[in-house]
Amino acid sequence: MARTPDGQAVGCGALRQLDAGSAEIKRMFVLPETRGSGAATAVLRALEAEARARGFGELKLETGTAQPEAMRFYEREGYGRIENFGPYEGEPLSVCYAKSGPFERPIRTAIAKTRNF
Repeated sequence: MARTPDGQAVGCGALRQLDAGSAEIKRMFVLPETRGSGAATAVLRALEAEARARGFGELKLETGTAQPEAMRFYEREGYGRIENFGPYEGEPLSVCYAKSGPFERPIRTAIAKTRNF
């Protein structure tokens, strides 16, 4: 979770294990007023660090066709389009991405807790 210095939550995300070597990024979100501040990158880096620590070699995610900003963000961060997977197969409004490790280390260990957003 990304927080402001006074403790207000501004972003979050989670990992869901898919199999022994991969996980899905779930519930990635940052408050609209913090977008463009680095909060989303901090959350993503923290999720990638956790994936690395758990030994996952691939991360997958789903976003929607109505979220072009999210699509650009993931593409900029090195995620590539893949065929829709799992529950998203055949869903016309879903767009799926994946990235293989090794994943980048966080910008700073505690960036999500110390950076002003």
